Amino acid sequence: MKKHYDVAIIGGGIIGMSIAYHVAKAGKQTLLLEANEIGKQTTSAAAGMLGAHAEGEGHEDIFFQVGRASQALYEKLKVDLQHESGIDIRKSVGGIMKVAFTEEEKRALCRMQHLSTFQWLEASCVKKRMPQIANDIMGAGLIEEDVHVEPYAVCRALWQAAVRYGADVKEFTPVIEVIRDKEAITVRTANGTFTCDDLTIASGVWSGRFFEELGLSYSLYPVKGECVSVWNSGPALAHTIYHDHCYIVQRDSGKLVIGATMKQNDWQAVPTLGGIEAVIQKASQLMPSIKEMQIDQCWAGLRPATSDRHPYIGRHPEDERILFATGHYRNGILLAPITGEIIRDLILGKPVQEEWLHAFRIGRKEALFI
Repeated sequence: MKKHYDVAIIGGGIIGMSIAYHVAKAGKQTLLLEANEIGKQTTSAAAGMLGAHAEGEGHEDIFFQVGRASQALYEKLKVDLQHESGIDIRKSVGGIMKVAFTEEEKRALCRMQHLSTFQWLEASCVKKRMPQIANDIMGAGLIEEDVHVEPYAVCRALWQAAVRYGADVKEFTPVIEVIRDKEAITVRTANGTFTCDDLTIASGVWSGRFFEELGLSYSLYPVKGECVSVWNSGPALAHTIYHDHCYIVQRDSGKLVIGATMKQNDWQAVPTLGGIEAVIQKASQLMPSIKEMQIDQCWAGLRPATSDRHPYIGRHPEDERILFATGHYRNGILLAPITGEIIRDLILGKPVQEEWLHAFRIGRKEALFI
């Protein structure tokens, strides 16, 4: 017998789970379907940086505005999820140091000086805060609001809270087929058939098959990121260190998470020796003592990218019952709260900022990212 839900979500990473949490909390009968384990794919591979400034191009950029709005949501979400799930998402303090080695890099960073959240520090000041950092830096931009969380902890907290609000979450339940008719949307899976009024596709780079099956020509491609964690035997880092898409993130456990490569169109979610070697080499230029630290583990994840590197968040252009929330590239952790709220509000018929919907709509004219 088919079971009917108000909302079904395909994909159990942090984006899908944020949607399930927000929709279930709003009172909708919610089903989430995950082909593997909740949060164990791209979500678990991420470092968890909430880098609105690190990824945005400036205060007038739509991505920066949305990223900042989502970053701000984490403060309340941290408190709510602690109460609703009993799980600490381990939101850090201290922010990020964006390092400059050259005058050109310094000038590029100092273009952010008009932002009240940005502070330029000369090398001597950076060294006082983080003696471990390389001696040949010119300085760094300190952005205290670009903190980090532990991605799987966030995903698990959203999961437990969503279940508390009545959501059904099914792991190891791959979707075989989506069938649309006037009455409802039917989702056929390996473990049964379900119907729903609204369906959201949120399965990262694997969402591409649903674009094709649902009559859309848009595509996603993977950008593989390889990472390594090591045991920090010295003082804890006061700030995340960041330079040219390389990061060193301090965990409460004493580990440092170091990443990440960016290999386009590589579908193999396993690290390579060359990739890990490149990551360690880059990180050691930022923090020389890393080469002496003991390796904990290595891994890889597949970032879902669109041609303009902005996500798809919105309705199917020809069927408003179907929504997409995918293509978040390097920013799935940052954008999870705002994505959950946007999809919830679209389903509930509540207003959403038009410029956000326009920027991330399915069917936009995308500029090729170079």
